[in-house]
Amino acid sequence: MKHLTRLLVAAGVLTMVACSAQADTPPKNLKETISKKLGRPVDAVNSTPVKGVYEIVIGKNNIVYSDAKGQYMFVGELVDVTKKESLTEKRIAELSKTDFNKLPFADAVKIVRGDGSRKMAVFTDPDCPFCKRLEQVSLNGLDNVTIYNFLMPLPGLHPDAARKSGMIWCSADQQAAWRNWFFDGKLPENGPECDNPIERNMQLGASLGISGTPALVFANGQIVSGAVPQEQIEAMLAKSK
Repeated sequence: MKHLTRLLVAAGVLTMVACSAQADTPPKNLKETISKKLGRPVDAVNSTPVKGVYEIVIGKNNIVYSDAKGQYMFVGELVDVTKKESLTEKRIAELSKTDFNKLPFADAVKIVRGDGSRKMAVFTDPDCPFCKRLEQVSLNGLDNVTIYNFLMPLPGLHPDAARKSGMIWCSADQQAAWRNWFFDGKLPENGPECDNPIERNMQLGASLGISGTPALVFANGQIVSGAVPQEQIEAMLAKSK
C-alpha cells in the first residue's frame, strides 16, 4: 500500500486531498449513525482536511472515511499531494502507538547484544516464515540492542505454533532455544508444560491492535508490522532513542 501510494502520488493520480480545504467539525450523531449501520462500535469520528469527509476509527487503528450522513463510505488512503505523504498512514501510526515502558517484559525472551542500549520488542510466531526472515536477515547483525521477543502464536494460521512457543519458553536456556529454532529449525527436547505467558502475549497483542506477525514495537511507542529491512529498523531505533 505504501509503495502504491508513492507511485500514485508521483504520477499525479491520487488527488483525494484538497490541501486548501478547511476542516469542519463532524456531525454530532455521525458516530452513532455509522455504528448502527455497521453493527459494531466506532472508536472515534474525526475531521479531515477535506470538507465533508470524516475519518472513522474502528478497532483502535483501522481507518475508513465517510460523508456527513454516514451514507457513503470508502476504504483507502487520504493523500496530501503537495506534501506527497499519506495522511492515513500518518494517522494509523499515531493511533498504533503504545507506552513501551509498560510492556510486560518479564513475559518476553530477552536478547541483549553489545551494550544493549537501544531497545525494541518483537511479537512473533515461531511458524511464521516472515518472522524467521526478520530474525535471520533484519535483526541478525544488529548491535548494541536489547530485543524483547513476545511469543504470539497465530493458531488460525499455524496450529502447532502454540506448542512450539511453549517449548521455547519452557527451555532451561531460552535464548539458545530461540536461536536454535529460528536459525536451525531445532526445537528443545523439553515439552511446553510449564507456567508460560503465551496466552497473555496473545491477549496483549490484540489489545495493541496487533493482528499479524511479526510486529515491532520501538521505545517511542511506534508499532511497525512486517519483516522490515534492517536499515529501516536502524532508522527507527535512532528515531526512538
